[in-house]
Amino acid sequence: MFTGFLFLGVVLLPVLIYGVGQNVFGSYGGGSLGEFFSRLSGKLRNGDLAAWFLVLAPYLGCQCLRLTALAWRAIGRLRQTT
Repeated sequence: MFTGFLFLGVVLLPVLIYGVGQNVFGSYGGGSLGEFFSRLSGKLRNGDLAAWFLVLAPYLGCQCLRLTALAWRAIGRLRQTT
């Protein structure tokens, strides 16, 4: 599951961000999609927290939803026993 979400965060999410940015803000200052990926990978290698958050956001979002569902189920079980 982690590798699937990591693929989503490293490959697909930056493509979507680049495409939306092109349509909303106009051409990217760095040039092409390749330049966007190059800068993103450089930030990842340098340990930029914002870049890592971007890449891990799909996995973290899924985990937050799973924890919310788990908490809901636990609260439901507690209400049934009282």
